Amino acid sequence: MTLYDRIGGTYVRTRVADPRLAARIRAALGDDVATVVNVGAGTGSYEPADLDVTAVEPSAVMIAQRPVGSAPVVQAAAERLPFADGSFDAAMAVWTVHHWSRPAAGLRELRRVARRRVVVATWDPETRAGFWLAEYLPEIWLRDTARFPSLSLYAECLGALRVEPLPVPADCTDGFSGAFWARPERYLDRDVQEGISTLAAVDPAALERGLDRLRADLDSGAWHARHGGLLELDELDLGYRILSAG
Repeated sequence: MTLYDRIGGTYVRTRVADPRLAARIRAALGDDVATVVNVGAGTGSYEPADLDVTAVEPSAVMIAQRPVGSAPVVQAAAERLPFADGSFDAAMAVWTVHHWSRPAAGLRELRRVARRRVVVATWDPETRAGFWLAEYLPEIWLRDTARFPSLSLYAECLGALRVEPLPVPADCTDGFSGAFWARPERYLDRDVQEGISTLAAVDPAALERGLDRLRADLDSGAWHARHGGLLELDELDLGYRILSAG
């Protein structure tokens, strides 16, 4: 059973591809590609409609939630892709490498099956980008810095990298960890919590304590006193990046 077989049942309710992030990912793939493999594809978010996409996803729960008409999907793991060398113009992986059991092996597989380009959307732990949620749940910072690969590993496995910031819109529709930086009350929603793998992995007692503190600070105005200035921003750089190689 994969992680998302356990936590992914409500994924489609809170993890809707944000069109602004999708446009940046599509631009990184380039205009010289026609075929792409989406590895760790989940329910199909960010798969470009104008390209011939093949999806790869290990979780049966996630595969079952892919919409009718979405790209054909192969149930497999990133570390052992069932395709010949150079089978696709490009390979993509969005919010997924940190879940792979052997990231280096999976990244080398992306490079192997892609003739022209590899594009990855991820979080760079070396940015040390501050995020107020860690004040309430320091466990998420410790967990994410441990499991997200460094950019040096990407460069080692994929070759020379182009690194682009991926700032998060204030009204982001894709409910990943940093999506609700300007809507703190959303982290109190159970569906939101279950759609964020980092939160789902926090000890339930610690999660409850941290969210109780957040709820109290929202009620008292303490959160707004410390972080209310963020609400004037349209987007925020929280350390998310688009990496492209080739």
